[in-house]
Amino acid sequence: MLRQYNIPAPDVLISDQGTEIHYAPDLTEDTVWARHISHHWNPQAVRDILKEIPGLTRQPKNFQSAFKISYFIDPAVANVQEIRQLLLRNEHAVNVIFSFGQFLDVLPVRASKGLALRWCADQLGFALENTLVAGVTAADADMLRGNPLGVVVDNRHLAELSELTNIDKIYFTQNPGAAGILEAAEHYRFFERDEARSAA
Repeated sequence: MLRQYNIPAPDVLISDQGTEIHYAPDLTEDTVWARHISHHWNPQAVRDILKEIPGLTRQPKNFQSAFKISYFIDPAVANVQEIRQLLLRNEHAVNVIFSFGQFLDVLPVRASKGLALRWCADQLGFALENTLVAGVTAADADMLRGNPLGVVVDNRHLAELSELTNIDKIYFTQNPGAAGILEAAEHYRFFERDEARSAA
């Protein structure tokens, strides 16, 4: 997609719900992060436990990865909290993420977008309090909390992030998409912060 739309290559690319990190200029994988999140990860055992759950269907193979097991979920049939409890009872400490009202991803307990972001901040030495982070669904919740300049961009899945509405440092935009991100940058005076850092 980056090549197709001629988008400049990012310095860092966090993908697959935070299970993969790649660095410029060649998008080299962070293999240390991969080893870190592999701790106590047993994907086959997780798949075996969840294979008979009503309302849960494995997504196609191209949506699966070494550290992400992805399902379609019918919330009217399957209960996300019960799935979490089932995995815990079977001694699988994992990160279960429900998003967009229909997707369920199971990750290693050490993996998430927020944990990957904090890993990158530590590795590359950038300040989270000067980092603008935008999200749209429950999969982004832990990335938005804490030190970053959090942004929830207007979309039809806002209910998934309703628990964040009372957090002062998270801004909810009026505009969707890229316009919402630009709105948030203006709200936080983000580019003025960059100029102030450059002047210092």
